[in-house]
Amino acid sequence: MSDPAKESSPLVLVADDVPANVELLFDQLQTLGYRTVGAYDGPSAVAACFEHHPDLCILDVSMPAGDLGVDTRSTGFEVCRRIKRDPRTSRIPVIFVTAMNDTTDRVRGIEAGGDDFLTKPHNRLVLGARVRSLLKLKAATDALENSYRKLRELEKVRDDLMKMIVHDLKSPLTSVLATLELLSDGDFGKLTDEQKRAVGDAEGKAEDLLTLIEDILEVARIEEAAVTLTRSPIAPAALLSELYHEWQHRFQQESTNATIKVEDDTPVFYADKALMKRVFSNLIQNAVSHSSRSIELTMSAKKSGDSILFTFADNGPGIPEEYHEVIFRKFGQVSSGTAPRVRSSGLGLTFCKLVVDLHGGMIWVRSREGEGSTFYVQLPLTTQTHEEESTRVRIRGTSLSS
Repeated sequence: MSDPAKESSPLVLVADDVPANVELLFDQLQTLGYRTVGAYDGPSAVAACFEHHPDLCILDVSMPAGDLGVDTRSTGFEVCRRIKRDPRTSRIPVIFVTAMNDTTDRVRGIEAGGDDFLTKPHNRLVLGARVRSLLKLKAATDALENSYRKLRELEKVRDDLMKMIVHDLKSPLTSVLATLELLSDGDFGKLTDEQKRAVGDAEGKAEDLLTLIEDILEVARIEEAAVTLTRSPIAPAALLSELYHEWQHRFQQESTNATIKVEDDTPVFYADKALMKRVFSNLIQNAVSHSSRSIELTMSAKKSGDSILFTFADNGPGIPEEYHEVIFRKFGQVSSGTAPRVRSSGLGLTFCKLVVDLHGGMIWVRSREGEGSTFYVQLPLTTQTHEEESTRVRIRGTSLSS
């Protein structure tokens, strides 16, 4: 009758071309409660590793190489390299057992991915201590990997649910905006000044909500799919003036004093105008929405080496230094003691970061609490040919946000 406890104990692969050495290690490891499997040359060690998926490997350095393409004194290193570069076995700890005590060999072992060394003849107690230590480390690493995988699965469920809800919200919100526009235009009867202000305020908030919904959808598209950049030449002064005109009514509502400063030698740059306008609108939205009082906002542009540098500086409540990275992470939000609570998706700066990265640029902030904030957007002065004006780029990895 088999012993379930023994069958669940860690499995150790021992590879050595001397059968007596293998038997000795088998006896010592089995006494310590481990299961064992043996190999007597390089190719059989690699095959046993992929067949049995041991929890730890003990490799002799000098073994017959077979078809591994290395000399006998390098066989163990080559076996380790092959184990470590395959995703299925890369986390298996490897201990080299060798009669050689040369620094060069130890360096080669580390470069091959080895985790520890034992010099022949080895001490049984030292062997046990090192095996236990590496198995504990592997167990912790495996647990961390499983936790990370489960976290990614939960994030995907959350993101899928968010996108479904957002899609369902967009249609009724569009109808609300259309109705508010009809009211504002007097199609349902003349409004008093007070009613017009109320409808205008509701329309502005609904527009803000629609922008947040579009940010969420755009972030998802950039993260998960190929995004086409339609680059065109853009004059910085004209772009900032266009933004100023579009935000003028909101500036008046919020008592924001906005100014534009563009240096005379600021050149035309190439970018996706629609995406960059949304980036800059998000930065303006941040400045206008996160202050309880009227603010001064300066939008500027200048040439900086082979790039163009845009800045959006305000004298609002500012951002504590410890949050300068947090605000660029997805769903990352900061609540300042001097700023009002503002409903936010936490995706405004996520979108900005992704789009700026997509253009090969950088975005960052300098700010102190109570002293205002300055956001910087640096974009390369890329000259595009006609054929290059539509560039397909795929975005992967970590995203960042406000």
